[in-house]
Amino acid sequence: MAHTKNNSNPPHAGGPAALPYNPALDGLRGVAIVLVILSHAHAPMFDGAFYGVDLFFVLSGFLITSLLLQELRREGRIDYWRFCRRRLYRLMPALALFLLAYCAFAPLLWPGLADVYSDALVSLLYLADYGIAFFDSPDTLLHMWSLSVEEHFYLAWPPLLVLLVRFSPPGQLWRPVLGLWLLGWAWRVLWVAQGQQFYEVFFRFDTRATGLLMGSLLAALVLEQPAWFLWLRQRLAHCMWLVLAVPLLMAQSWDDMNAMVWGMTVVECATLLVLVAVLQRRGAVYEALGAPALVLLGRLSYGVYLWHYPVVRYLRADLPWPAVVVLGLAVSLLLAALSYHTVERWGLRRRDALPRRRAGAIRTVAACAGLSLSVVPITLGTLE
Repeated sequence: MAHTKNNSNPPHAGGPAALPYNPALDGLRGVAIVLVILSHAHAPMFDGAFYGVDLFFVLSGFLITSLLLQELRREGRIDYWRFCRRRLYRLMPALALFLLAYCAFAPLLWPGLADVYSDALVSLLYLADYGIAFFDSPDTLLHMWSLSVEEHFYLAWPPLLVLLVRFSPPGQLWRPVLGLWLLGWAWRVLWVAQGQQFYEVFFRFDTRATGLLMGSLLAALVLEQPAWFLWLRQRLAHCMWLVLAVPLLMAQSWDDMNAMVWGMTVVECATLLVLVAVLQRRGAVYEALGAPALVLLGRLSYGVYLWHYPVVRYLRADLPWPAVVVLGLAVSLLLAALSYHTVERWGLRRRDALPRRRAGAIRTVAACAGLSLSVVPITLGTLE
């Protein structure tokens, strides 16, 4: 997941310009993490709340691609290795702390639990998506699959994006990105049609990249501003029902086939529409998602996501689901705050201090890229 940083600190010299902060994007993260916790707490009215992960995917794809396109516009290239190091400093400190704590306490909380250390290693290497799909590992760290999906996207997307920009006509980047999203959807449907097991399709990067590509599509649309997108944007600024629609859609009980073919697709499209409304920075959608409690939860959503699954798994053995949700959220929020103030802030400082590399960058010339660099500035949410 791409997560928000405190935007009050001045940017370091030579660092990438931060995207303007939009509190409603943090609020959307807050909604997403609550839905995920409801799902893992086995709340009966939220059978489909695991689609909260799809909100994270769309938002991450949007923010990451927006930042990469901004760098292309400003520098004429993407510094791939610097991008990877920045992601490492942002994500690894909290992940390492969480996995160390898991290895220390999981044998005490679940004495009969096997594969504690191997599950932690699979998670550390960002292989949980394919590990769960084909080897049922790491079962005790089931939630780590989505972080693996995002990490694979971080590694593959920058060079692919450069190629798409280079060979797309001016103002038409959104078309090949939309094509990739359609191919990703068709690839997932093909696996479903072949009768593959739910786990073999649901958790893999190659079958779940559509959410990230949907967010990338929105980033291209915001940059290029095609006429039909401007028409759509003008009509969504005040649509409060969109905020309500996504949780309601997630609450539906889809069977496995419909969930993978249609459920994910509907949620991805609905999330894109919510983001279009939020980016207007006005109206009921923006105000609702800008609620302080949601914003605070969203700002700590990475840490909350890391810690919540073992906490909820332990609590749900003896407590009813409402208590699991409340206590699970409270404990996870506390642990996330401790993680942020102990290790994540160190990683953020190191990340923001990284110098630019002149060698080893993925370079592209704006004139050859066909990227319209004279468009209005991107006004998005802050990406750490």
